[in-house]
Amino acid sequence: MKNNYLKWLLLFGLSFIWGSSYILNKFALTGLTYIQIGVLRLLISALFLLLIGYSSLKKIPKHKWKYIVYIALLGSFFQAFLYPLAMTGIDSSVASILNSLTPLNTLIIGFSIFGFAFKKHQLLGVFVGLVGAILLILKGAEISSDQNYWFAIYIVISSIGIAFNVNILKKYLTDVPALAVTTGVFTVLIIPSIITLLFSGFLKDFVWESQTQAAIGYITILAVFGTGIATIMYNRMAQIATPVFSASVSYIIPIVAIFWGMMDGEQLSFGQFIACGLILMGIYLVNRK
Repeated sequence: MKNNYLKWLLLFGLSFIWGSSYILNKFALTGLTYIQIGVLRLLISALFLLLIGYSSLKKIPKHKWKYIVYIALLGSFFQAFLYPLAMTGIDSSVASILNSLTPLNTLIIGFSIFGFAFKKHQLLGVFVGLVGAILLILKGAEISSDQNYWFAIYIVISSIGIAFNVNILKKYLTDVPALAVTTGVFTVLIIPSIITLLFSGFLKDFVWESQTQAAIGYITILAVFGTGIATIMYNRMAQIATPVFSASVSYIIPIVAIFWGMMDGEQLSFGQFIACGLILMGIYLVNRK
C-alpha cells in the first residue's frame, strides 16, 4: 500500500482506538486507582509487545537506543498515569478535546527545538487552538462545579510529551521498524514500572472484587489495543508522514470520545462546542497547504 493511503488509514484507525481509550480509563477508575491503572497498562503492554516483537529488538542500532529511552519516558511512561489522573477531576470527553493541543505543541517544539519549518498560517492555527482550549476549560468550569478543571493541566503536560515523541521519531528513528521501536520503548519501561509497582502500595491496597476484575479487563483491552497495537501504528505513521500530520490524530479522537462520553451520560455546553470548533479550526490552519 502506498504511504499516502496508508497514513490516512492509520490516522482513522488510531482515532477510533484512542478515542475509545478515554471511556475505558474512566470505567477502570471505578475499581482501580490511577497509579494501579498506569502500572498495569505499562506492564501488560510490555508483555504483549515482547511476545510479538522480541526478535525485532536486534534491528535497533546501538547508537539509537538513547532515542528509544527519550520517547519511552516523554511519550509513554508519564502519560500512562497522567491520563487517568486527569479523569479523576474532569470528564473523559473534555480530556479528549484538550488532547487536541498535541499537534499545536508538535509544531512549536518541532520548530523551536528540532528545526522543522512552519508557515504563517500554522502559527495562526497554534493561537486559535490555544484560545479554544482555554475557552473549553472556562466554560466547563461554569457548568460543572463538581469537576476540578485544574486537572486539565495533566492533559496539557501529556500532549507536550507526545509532541516531543513524534518529533524524535521523525528526526532520528525513521529507518527503524515501527514494531522494533515500540517493543524497545516498553522494554525500557519494564524496570521503572516495576519500581513504581513496589513503592506505590499497589499490592498492599489491591482488593480482588467484582469491580476490580472488570477494571482489569478494561486495562487489558487498553494495554493490548490502546497501547501495544496502537503505538505500533502511530510509530509507523510518524515515520511516513509529517510530524504535524501524525499528531493530527488528536483532532479526530474527540469525536469518538465525545460519542462514548455522551452514551455514558456526560454533557457538553454550547460554549464548549464552540471551543471545540476553535480547536478544530486551529488544526485546519496548522495542516492547510
